[in-house]
Amino acid sequence: MFWYVRKHWLIILPVLFLILGGIAFLGSSSQAQGKKFWSEKPGEEILAPMPPSFSVLVEKLQPAVVNISTTQVVKERGRFFHFPSPFGERRPSPQDPFEEFFRRFFGDIPEREFKRQSLGSGFIISPDGYIVTNNHVVENASEIKVILSNEEEYDAEVVGRDPKTDLALIKINAKNSLPVVPLGDSDKLKIGDWVIAIGNPFGLSHTVTAGIVSAKGRVIGAGPYDDFIQTDASINPGNSGGPLFNTRGEVVGINTAIIATGQGIGFAIPINMAKQILPQLREKGKVTRGWLGVQIQRITPELAKSFGLESERGALVADVIEGTPAEKAGLQRGDIIIEFDHKPIKEMNDLPRIVANTPPGKRVPIKVLRRGKEKTLYATIAEMEEERIASRETTEESLGLTTQELTPDIAKSLGLSDDNGVVITDVEPGSPADEANLRRGDVILEINQHPIKTMEDYKRMLDQIKKGDTVLFLVRRGNNTFYTAVKTG
Repeated sequence: MFWYVRKHWLIILPVLFLILGGIAFLGSSSQAQGKKFWSEKPGEEILAPMPPSFSVLVEKLQPAVVNISTTQVVKERGRFFHFPSPFGERRPSPQDPFEEFFRRFFGDIPEREFKRQSLGSGFIISPDGYIVTNNHVVENASEIKVILSNEEEYDAEVVGRDPKTDLALIKINAKNSLPVVPLGDSDKLKIGDWVIAIGNPFGLSHTVTAGIVSAKGRVIGAGPYDDFIQTDASINPGNSGGPLFNTRGEVVGINTAIIATGQGIGFAIPINMAKQILPQLREKGKVTRGWLGVQIQRITPELAKSFGLESERGALVADVIEGTPAEKAGLQRGDIIIEFDHKPIKEMNDLPRIVANTPPGKRVPIKVLRRGKEKTLYATIAEMEEERIASRETTEESLGLTTQELTPDIAKSLGLSDDNGVVITDVEPGSPADEANLRRGDVILEINQHPIKTMEDYKRMLDQIKKGDTVLFLVRRGNNTFYTAVKTG
């Protein structure tokens, strides 16, 4: 028996040594070859916990949020029969053969008036009944009704409007002192901050949605002073004019726009922009803006390289208008404005906003790069000429179309690879633009054989068009490009 054990032990013992040695070798080899190059030290907790509920905050804020119902008197050409055209026209169009049939046998049918109602939101900023909302909510309204959270209803009057920022101030005469919401500081908002929207989407009064700040400083082509807060808090038609709150219960934005093809993408006007113009709307009913008198363009990577810039900063002066503060200050074509009144100009869109908010008559320093060297000039800001703006708006109205700048997001939604140009957002039925077969979604590439790459190009060309002129448009529609002539009314 002993021998049997000894014999097998003599066999097992060397094998055991080999196995143990192998394990030791593999362990040392593994440790040597697989040495960790990352840290497993516990990180510091940097994420604030999600609020368990917004209910206490909402209960406090809702009484100062109002629903707005407006009535507009709209004129439209009538027709005898109201069946849909097989050609897909939503309204009568000169290209509709049925419309031509009715004209031939019955003549032109006179326009008729009908009332159109729309919904919006707003919020009370003073106990005596001043309410902030969007301009597009109350524009051209013949009747404005404000409904409070307690179901009390009041007639409202427009105190002041500013189409360029899409802001309006209205007032009601309430029986008692009204609850108000405080206005916060939108500059302190950070991407990722929690925000709450309260409004009247689709007529569902005092709907509450929550989300975060998705981005800041968005330019979506809505106007010359775009500086939107982007949020994923759900915003829908009827939310327009309603407040966007931070978690301290302060208004940090006014909900204004959505992207029709996007989900979870909404835009709000920063409350700091509103705070700059609300006093003027209350006192004068309109906004007086500063004017410098330059035409500017964006600094592209190619231009930055050509001008010897390390980054794409500033606003490039493309032209200086004669007799303006810019010319008197000595600004020249090719100057790159990098600072205005001690405020940095990081990109082209910063300059119009800052100049517009500068009081007319103020003398301001302007820092420019000229041939690679910094130079400081001084300009006395003038008041923006409303006649020039009114002329442009009249020209666009006589053409019968409305437009906005083609942004990368809009270009993507239209299936376009290039975001240069101006996109048509609406065409009035029976207008010169309609008769020239222009449609919503068309991109204007040229006017009178002058390239249209930005909204500034478009506005400059409109300033040169007079009533009765025939205007040559180069238009892109999907994958096709074509010319069409439009005679202004």
